[in-house]
Amino acid sequence: MASPARLRSQYDEIFIESNDQKRTVDIRKGVVSIDYYEDIFSPTITATITVINTGDSIAKADDEGNSDGPRQSIYNGLPLRGGERVSIKIAGNTPTNPGLDFSKKPADYLYVSSISNVISESKRESFTLNLVSRESITNETTRVAKKYPTSSRIDQSVQDIIKSYLKTDKALTVDETSNKYGFIGNLKKPFTVLIWLASKAVPKTSGDATAGFLFFQTKDGYNFRSIDKLITEKPKATYTYVGTSQEGTNKDFNILSYTTNRNQNLLEKLRLGAYASYRVFYNPLTGEFTPQEKAVFKFSDYAGKSKNLGKTLTLPKISNSSGQTLEDIPSRIITRILDIGTMEKDASIDANSDPSKYQSQTLMRYNVLMTQTLSMTVASNTNLRAGDIIECQFPKVSKSDGNQFDDEQSGLYMIKELCHRFDTDGSYTSMLLVRDTFGRYGTNNKEG
Repeated sequence: MASPARLRSQYDEIFIESNDQKRTVDIRKGVVSIDYYEDIFSPTITATITVINTGDSIAKADDEGNSDGPRQSIYNGLPLRGGERVSIKIAGNTPTNPGLDFSKKPADYLYVSSISNVISESKRESFTLNLVSRESITNETTRVAKKYPTSSRIDQSVQDIIKSYLKTDKALTVDETSNKYGFIGNLKKPFTVLIWLASKAVPKTSGDATAGFLFFQTKDGYNFRSIDKLITEKPKATYTYVGTSQEGTNKDFNILSYTTNRNQNLLEKLRLGAYASYRVFYNPLTGEFTPQEKAVFKFSDYAGKSKNLGKTLTLPKISNSSGQTLEDIPSRIITRILDIGTMEKDASIDANSDPSKYQSQTLMRYNVLMTQTLSMTVASNTNLRAGDIIECQFPKVSKSDGNQFDDEQSGLYMIKELCHRFDTDGSYTSMLLVRDTFGRYGTNNKEG
């Protein structure tokens, strides 16, 4: 059986609906390629469709919406001006590869956010449709004005914002938080508030050592997920790089190509205070500052309590003659005024979501997660989503035995970004993978 990457993409349905929803045009025959994107740092899915068509695709409508006159191009005949709804259904090319389906109901449709690369000739035109989810447009026309009390857990506020302001019926996956936080929306956009809350959230099960959430959308719906909980999920697939020798292997799960984009960026992490920071919080009620003994944040105090995709990260020494490592000298100073008694008349004198329990921990988690980044292309697999964990096996560079796996580079990775590409030649899935440490076995692996 041919690999899914070598099978031509089958477009079951690609319709564009005019803004007045009175006219629909089928563009399947003119589609050159479709690229679908997800990203754990993006609150919306996106897609691009490249179209080439002749000038006899649709008759232009008159002022009453009735078709009138000779048939012409889609761009001016529909016309395409942004905001149109697009229904997409792409068949999977194997029984286990389901494809993409945004056609079941209008709530699933994607929307044209812009039209680019428009080229018009006498008998042909080409253009690119840039698509987003409906909630992405709603986000631009909605502001969060509500006050959320200090008694409300962050995950409860997140669910209310998604349902009340984005007004979506898409599935929600929200991990429970341990900390509560009171705030006023201040007329900010919903996506802005949700991403801001993600940086303050602490998961219920793991404690403040693993502060740091992600808010993102996949084809299944919206996700407000703890990074630590994502890391502990079982791998969705195992991929192996076998180079040119592919006999006897499952080609559906071969790595077609890969590149290591980054292997640590030490200076950037030092600037951001990922390993050590000095925190000075001012209490306006008592006029006191953070005591010296509680001011220093050290990587080792928290890293050992959180889950890793690989081995526990070992930090280098300051110098050859020093016994101190990079966590022993703070590389960033963080200052803040504690939020005490500003949200509620009878508020406790305790800080509203104490920043000492999440701020430095979140900086550590976000930045350490990006320690290693790797780009990889595989045969089309629409079962994969952003945020999934996959296992990758890379060969050891050795003259003695070419069949051994590299125990440092191989192991578990998280999908930060993915792109499902469909075109006339085939279909592929490209991914940007990240992980927090090195090594094949870590705290998310039973052999670690």
